[in-house]
Amino acid sequence: MTELSVLISDDDVMIRDVLKEVLESEDGIAVVAVAGDADEAIRLAERHRPAVAVLDVRMPGGGGARAAREIARRSPGTAILAFSAYADRSSIAGLAAAGVTEYLVKGAPNTAIVEAVRRLGRQAAG
Repeated sequence: MTELSVLISDDDVMIRDVLKEVLESEDGIAVVAVAGDADEAIRLAERHRPAVAVLDVRMPGGGGARAAREIARRSPGTAILAFSAYADRSSIAGLAAAGVTEYLVKGAPNTAIVEAVRRLGRQAAG
């Protein structure tokens, strides 16, 4: 079984660490890169071409929307999961227009995060 490669980007180090721990505890998922801002996420996505990028919506460097647009352009095979504390319609609509495939609100159960990453990974591979 091929491992599902994941990039995590969030400006909160605790969120990054928890997401990494949750995802890496799962069989078949490998976190290949971790970023703290949009610029780093874009660079790492281009370098690693992960199956899934998990992006914080509001982070330095232009936020998740900018990162999503650039990752979609530079690594078109990468599915993008927005992960945010904000669930307002304008944020979600803007992210969808930027190339975000799915949106989860922070505080979602770990099982929901893992399921979303796996689902997006299957879509990226399919």
